[in-house]
Amino acid sequence: MTTLALRARKAQYLVVELVWPGRSPVNVGVLLLDADSDRLFLRFRSDWRDIVDADEVEVFSALEDDLTRQASELGGEKLLAALEDSLSNVLRLGPRESIAVSDFPKALDRLYRTLVSGESASRAEVVPFVTHLPLYSLRAAATRFGEDMEVEPLDWIHVPEGLRLNADMFVARVVGRSMEPLIPDGSLCIFRHTVVGSRQGKLLLIQNRAASATGGEFTIKRYSSRKVVSPDGWRHERIRLEPLNPEFEAWDLEPAELDEGAYRVCGEFISVLPYEEQ
Repeated sequence: MTTLALRARKAQYLVVELVWPGRSPVNVGVLLLDADSDRLFLRFRSDWRDIVDADEVEVFSALEDDLTRQASELGGEKLLAALEDSLSNVLRLGPRESIAVSDFPKALDRLYRTLVSGESASRAEVVPFVTHLPLYSLRAAATRFGEDMEVEPLDWIHVPEGLRLNADMFVARVVGRSMEPLIPDGSLCIFRHTVVGSRQGKLLLIQNRAASATGGEFTIKRYSSRKVVSPDGWRHERIRLEPLNPEFEAWDLEPAELDEGAYRVCGEFISVLPYEEQ
């Protein structure tokens, strides 16, 4: 199985609005923060003559270069925080939105075209399990693959070249920080329902069936087990589920709790799907 040679990183973006009294707001720019490097990527419109008064064109035309310089001096996070505190009149910042990004310039270009210039992304022809994978909620994926019931996908998601697809694979959105930095909060991720070979050391999508009514039903954790030899062969003595983020704690399961008990494996994590590749 070929895996994607893409390492997505946690990112946040904000849309910059131009708000004149008595006029409808206009999206004029987008800011994209690479949280790991504290680098801010930004892009603004260049057609200021069409949207601001003549005596304001020079000021707004210098905005992108000015913010680029400030980001270099202060760092991306400090500049964003300062802008969030100070911009409130003609220029306003939208809320921060989280995405997973592998190629930041490419992601910035897509954000700008989609949110500022209003270009709709051209949708590639959908060839199921060749160019696209089905998008399910985690619960729907567990029903579709774990209970062998037909479930309609929410959408079909384009997957970049480099991954051999099959009908055992799907895409789902992962919420939570326990597997950061590998899996940023809110990422779309590719899973394979069948775990090929040993589970040892793999990142598994696990359902807690006892929590289905209260939330917290699904988690992704690194699987490890300790085996002992018995007269009948070997057996699992302990199963440990480990987060990648040190802020979260690992926990142990009795072997009987997994698959036969309250917990079951719903799939194996393959890759984060970066925003710019969707």
